[in-house]
Amino acid sequence: MRGLSAPSGLWPFTPGGYLTHKDAQPTVLTPELILRAFANGAFPMAEGAHSNLVHWFEPRVRGVMPLDGYRVSRSLRRTRRRGGFRFSCDADFAGVMARCAEREETWINADITRVFKVLHARGLAHSCEVWTPDGAFAGGVYGLALGGAFFAESMVSGVTDGSKLALAELVARLRAGGFSLMDTQYLTPHLQSLGGIAIHKADYRLLLAEALALQVDERAAFGPADTPDGAVWQL
Repeated sequence: MRGLSAPSGLWPFTPGGYLTHKDAQPTVLTPELILRAFANGAFPMAEGAHSNLVHWFEPRVRGVMPLDGYRVSRSLRRTRRRGGFRFSCDADFAGVMARCAEREETWINADITRVFKVLHARGLAHSCEVWTPDGAFAGGVYGLALGGAFFAESMVSGVTDGSKLALAELVARLRAGGFSLMDTQYLTPHLQSLGGIAIHKADYRLLLAEALALQVDERAAFGPADTPDGAVWQL
């Protein structure tokens, strides 16, 4: 990973530098700063849950999940059929973020959480949740929507394959809404096994520009699904 080298004037700190509360310049994370960053291909990561040091990144090689290439395995379909799961969207955004941040190593700190909660209240950040038949949390994923681009930030499991179920539901919702890009920041072996690919920064920027110009159906993507289990994703 490398620090961001941004166009002059775009960021309120030295390009390639860090964003901290101790800097002389106004550097508090704001929703507007996050929106500008994502729209320009950059994203923040804190050093840890209790750190106020935030690094900005724009990878030379970017991970994306082709919305027509997500692989739903037979075993995952079987898990869903037998599990009696219930699906929802934006039912527990704060809870999904909190669970994603509970890992021993995390880049989600209090400032990132605060700003994404504001973005959620504005209808820009969204979550997909999966629940067991008795109402326990099974899995979730959250991220930011801008135009026809969705930036998947993090996902978490409460039960085996819970995050995979949530991701499958998110992909189905993005398809239904007419999105064209799902950004995963980096390509992990796990995401690659699900159909994720890596593309060069220049190619990513082209896809991002096209996606940002799209008008999507937010109701289809993030509204309630008129299905018995609340899922847009159908087997």
